[in-house]
Formats: sequence, C-alpha cells, structure tokens
Amino acid sequence: MEPVLRFGMVGGGEGALIGDIHCRAATFDRRSAIVAGCFSRDPAKSAVTGRKLGLSPDRVYATYEEMAEKEAAREDRIHYVSIVTPNKSHYEIAKTFLLRGFHVVCDKPLTIELSEAEELKRIAARNGLLFAVTYTYSGYPMVKQARELVRRGEIGDIITVMAEYPQEWVLNAVKPSWRMLASEGKSCCVADIGVHIAHTISYMTGLAIESLCADMQTHGTLTELDNNANILVKYTSGATGMYWCSQVAAGSKNGLKVRLFGTKGSLEWHHERPEELLLSLKGKPLQLLARGRDAMYPEAAAFNRLPGGHPEGLYEAFANIYAAFGSELEGLLDGSGSGAGADYPRIDDGIDGVRFVDKCLESAQGGSKWVSYAP
Repeated sequence: MEPVLRFGMVGGGEGALIGDIHCRAATFDRRSAIVAGCFSRDPAKSAVTGRKLGLSPDRVYATYEEMAEKEAAREDRIHYVSIVTPNKSHYEIAKTFLLRGFHVVCDKPLTIELSEAEELKRIAARNGLLFAVTYTYSGYPMVKQARELVRRGEIGDIITVMAEYPQEWVLNAVKPSWRMLASEGKSCCVADIGVHIAHTISYMTGLAIESLCADMQTHGTLTELDNNANILVKYTSGATGMYWCSQVAAGSKNGLKVRLFGTKGSLEWHHERPEELLLSLKGKPLQLLARGRDAMYPEAAAFNRLPGGHPEGLYEAFANIYAAFGSELEGLLDGSGSGAGADYPRIDDGIDGVRFVDKCLESAQGGSKWVSYAP
C-alpha cells in the first residue's frame, strides 16, 4: 500500500530514543512516509540521520524555520510535522508550522507555559488544523478496555484512584540530562512522568480534577528540579486520588500502575504487563483479562494488532495514536470526513498536562497547600 500521508520530523537525530520511536510508529502501518526533517541543531548530524532514513538531501534542513518555509512552497509538501525536541522548544516549533498551515503531532508536555499551549490551540482552530499530543499509554488496547468498562458502569461510580509511576534513572545518572536543568523547564519528574499519570487517569475515567495538593522533592546532587512527587487529588465528582511519581525509586524501571476503585468493583493495569487487566467485581472471582484472548468492547478491540500470545508493546501503542490521527487527517484531506473524532490525545489533553504541572508547582511552592484546578 502506498503511503497516503507525508510527514516531516523536527528533532530525533542520532541517539535520540523518542524520535526513533515516533518515526517507527508513524510509519508502522505504511499510511505515512517520512520525507523531510530537521533532526538536529547540527546540520552535519541532521544530514547523517537524513541519509539513514533515505531522504532526499534537499529535504534535510539546517533549521526548522527553513523546513517550514520551504516545505510550504512545495507541491508535494508534508501533510504534518512530528515534533520530538526538548520541551522548551515545542511552542516555537509548533507555532511556526501551524502558521504555515501544517498539522502537528507533538511529544508531551505540549509546552512549558500554559499561555503558549492555549495560543497554539487558537492558531490550530483558526486554521482548521489537527494537533495531536502523544500521551503514549492511551494507545494500549487494555487501557482502552478499562475506559470502556468504566464508561459502561461495570465497576460503578469511582470512589478513589491510586496511581504510581516509579523509575530510577535519575538516581543512577552520572551527568545531568536536559530534563534535569532549570534552564530547560520548570519541572523534571512531574512534567516528564507525572503528566502521564494525570492523562491516563483522565482517559480511563473521565474524572475532572477539582483541586490538588502536591509535595515535590529533589534528591541527590544531579538535578536542579523535582525528581520525586506525591500528589493528592480531589475530583469534581467527589472521588479522590493519590499519585506518586519518582525518578529516584531504586529497582524500578518504568512502573506505571493504575488502580481504580468503584462502588461495584475495581480495575488494575500495570504498564510492565500491558496486555493484562485485573477486574474485581463484588461477589465474583478476580478476573485476569488478557488482550487477544478475552472478549473486548469494540472501541478497544479495534486497536488490537496481533492474536493473543503475540505481545504488543510501546511501538504498537505509539502506532495506534499515529494511526488514529492519520485516519482523521486522511478524511480531512479528501473531504470525506471519515475518521472524524478518532481516538487519540488532542491539544486539549496537552493543555491539561501543562495546567497539571503548573498546579503541582503552585501547591508545592506554597507549602503543599490545596489549590483549585480551575483555569
């Protein structure tokens, strides 16, 4: 099948993990092809990446500004850009491409400042452009199954939520990465992985935060920003939540875990066992639901790619986001409207992630006081 969509990438040069994941995910279903890029601030490094991807040299650009300008003038211009650079640069890059009429996929968090995120939304809306933000975990079929179980009232009304996301990479770091530097952002841990907790809970449950209380901590000597946080949450429904995220949790890899407790039962999902979902209903035996084996609601089953027993993981979750975005974009381009309302994280999810970081900082800097989550 010939790819329908052409895309370019900003960032993701040699040695960049997340850029490689995005590129593979976007091309996973052969509906998108990468044809342009500015992969590094160093044109020589960018050229190396371009050659490895088989790109024409004239579509490997020295700057993202040049890329946006020259691609806009081409008859075979890219349809969208994927932004996989450090957080602080997201706003200017996204704005530049939106103003040239390109659709955008951006890694999270969307921006550093809430005002920037809201401006990007206004520009995208004014120009009729799609904007996806890659909150990875919403791409997993069993996360979607959990969402459907909650939507359909299987576990009743949510009473409380408990979620954690421990890693250890900062504890073992021998030199600081850009994520750890105050010159690059306001937060390390909450902006990097705390926002994943907040989005995954929001996606699964539909709960809206009313207020929160955050304790953000820094341990060790290699970071200027938070690397451990405990966050209490109250939702508008009356439910409560407890979030813990850490990058200094010895022995932890990438341990996102979500537990939802309702009036009829509970659900539990672990990222390191992503194809399983624990369902406990009052008065019934504990159920271990497995992707590809057990019955799933159509909204979740549509994102299955392999039969049960053939593991799906991070690449497939990212690919599901790109596939949903691509289906809506194709319908927009051909005028059919097919794919409208597809299931992928949008700019409002990105805006909420920026607000979550800001509210956690407001609470922590005020002595871990409760703060309203209202805009």
